Amino acid sequence: MEKVQYLTVQALTRYIKRKFDFDPHLQDVFVKGEISNYKKHTSGHLYFTLKDNKARILAVMFSSQAKKLRFEPENGMTVLLHGEVTVYEPSGQYQIYVKEMEPEGIGALYLAFEQLKEKLSKEGLFNKDRKKPLPLYPKTVGVVTSPTGAAIRDILTTIKRRYPIAKIIIYPALVQGNAAAASIVSAIETANSRKEADLLIVGRGGGSIEELWAFNEEAVARAIFASEIPVISAVGHETDTTIADFVADLRAPTPTGAAELAVPNIDDLIERILNRKIRLIRAIKERTNVESKRLDRLTKSYAFRYPQKLFEQKTEHLDRTVEQANRLLKQKITDTNQKMKYLEQRLKSNHPQGQFDAANNKLGQQVKRMSRSFEAIFKLKEKEFLNQVSTLNVLSPLKVMERGYSIAYDSGDHIIKSINNVKVGDSIKVTLTDGTLKAKIIEREEETR
Repeated sequence: MEKVQYLTVQALTRYIKRKFDFDPHLQDVFVKGEISNYKKHTSGHLYFTLKDNKARILAVMFSSQAKKLRFEPENGMTVLLHGEVTVYEPSGQYQIYVKEMEPEGIGALYLAFEQLKEKLSKEGLFNKDRKKPLPLYPKTVGVVTSPTGAAIRDILTTIKRRYPIAKIIIYPALVQGNAAAASIVSAIETANSRKEADLLIVGRGGGSIEELWAFNEEAVARAIFASEIPVISAVGHETDTTIADFVADLRAPTPTGAAELAVPNIDDLIERILNRKIRLIRAIKERTNVESKRLDRLTKSYAFRYPQKLFEQKTEHLDRTVEQANRLLKQKITDTNQKMKYLEQRLKSNHPQGQFDAANNKLGQQVKRMSRSFEAIFKLKEKEFLNQVSTLNVLSPLKVMERGYSIAYDSGDHIIKSINNVKVGDSIKVTLTDGTLKAKIIEREEETR
């Protein structure tokens, strides 16, 4: 029987790698897929998973090619790749080494993430003014996560190390799969109904976008927002971002970071207490020294050594002050009396009765002057009137008529000045000094002068 020769794992893997390397179809491949688990190393190399609905492949893009990219790759982005497929010997995994990459669009999950994010943002679920403050010294910390995952171990270890006096309550929940969202919502509601915890840590360890998707569900986001207990979101790694991170009152980069944010470091608290104790003791000593020196100065002061003399000095000062006050009071009274007399004299001189009498006398004098003025004006006007009457009498037609003259009027009461103003047969009136005659023209006789 022929002896079988067994290969080493390394030899087998190397053989497979050479098959890949010598296959021309694998040296120049063009692949379309969605980016997942994207990570950018400090060296500049890009590591991610390229997937579609039925398969996935690891991908690597070295920094020399990554520097040529005109965009920043993101999880959920659909891209077009050009590269080569080979085997990575240490792990035995085949992967594609990307030479060129161009974006085609975003994946369905990423699009759903952006749409829900925009919707909840417009509703105000991300507003900072709605976020609740965390308690400084929580007595009980609730944790909503899988009780068997790595996240709960990290949280328990960190809290026990930093703040061992805190009580931890685990609210078990599924964190991956189709039933995860409902399980997380139920755990959050249970914690709120029991009112046992001062704050909640909701999260899980790292994973792909599909594995973390429960924390992108709308039901989980609304449960976190409705929680009366402050919530710290701790989902995945530092580069992972979920809807839960935006809604939570505080976002932690990792579950360990959430535990550090949830509780203070008891060593720091003890150190702060000791420092304050030292500062308090120092301040008490300094204050005691200052007050002791002050007491010593007071004890040696003149007031404590010679209280009787100080009392006598103060008594003498009081007597002089009282005497000066009495003197000033008397002077004030004298000045006030003099001022009162002066005001009284002014009041008498300006009494309303005196002013009334003076005004009355002045009025009487003015009335007399006005009467005399009226008399003089009346006499003057009377004289002028008589003169004008005399003048009118002289010029009056009645005076002329007294000497035998008369005035003739036609039927229209117009003065007849010429025989041409009337004709034979017209009726006229003739006014004399003692009456009027009515006549009729029987003849006109013209006279030449």
